Amino acid sequence: MEQTKLSVNINKLATLRNSRGGNVPNLVVSAQDIESFGANGITIHPRPDERHIRYQDARDLKQVVRTEYNIEGNPIPKFIDLVLEVKPTQVTLVPDAEDALTSNAGWDTLAHRDFLKEVIATFKSNGIRTSIFVDPIDKMVEGAAATGTDRIELYTESFAQSFAEGNVKGVEPFTQAAKIAHENGLGINAGHDLNLDNIKFFKDNVPNLLEVSIGHALICESIYLGIENVINMYLHRLKP
Repeated sequence: MEQTKLSVNINKLATLRNSRGGNVPNLVVSAQDIESFGANGITIHPRPDERHIRYQDARDLKQVVRTEYNIEGNPIPKFIDLVLEVKPTQVTLVPDAEDALTSNAGWDTLAHRDFLKEVIATFKSNGIRTSIFVDPIDKMVEGAAATGTDRIELYTESFAQSFAEGNVKGVEPFTQAAKIAHENGLGINAGHDLNLDNIKFFKDNVPNLLEVSIGHALICESIYLGIENVINMYLHRLKP
């Protein structure tokens, strides 16, 4: 079994940069460093108000990212145009409200099936791998398969909360969702509130996990432990 890939979400670095103006930290240099430390990909999630990642950042990073480049976001017209211009390795569709502080739910893949099918077909026709954010609900995973997406990203907040409370059974819906996804030919990604404490347990209990996207926790852990060290700690935990 291949090692689960680690994609580092650099939104928090953009938040830090924007808090003082200027260009410190420099996202282009940071992304290059993160790759050199062993990360398998770079993730960004530009929002319409550009309060952290700016649309120009997406363009600038395209020139330097040499691993997998993943752009997340709500497929409003402005976002769709950006992705088609930049052509990242992967686009992850997230049903964020425009004023959402952070992602807080997966798609209703049944109610939005036709919309998702249209958007996904557009991206795939341009050679961009697609993934959609879903909750670990059987019918939503099955609905995702009907959209034509390449992958799903399991929204893992509920697992992280349960694990922190000592309830290891919180992973069971994710195990089941991953099995259904695999049976339907979907690749499996995951993200949201995964951290150094819970990532190995999650990986060990969710079959066929291809990739995790981690930002907030990784950057917070790096304040104490150093980003190169933290990236390698994640990679060690993600080994088969």
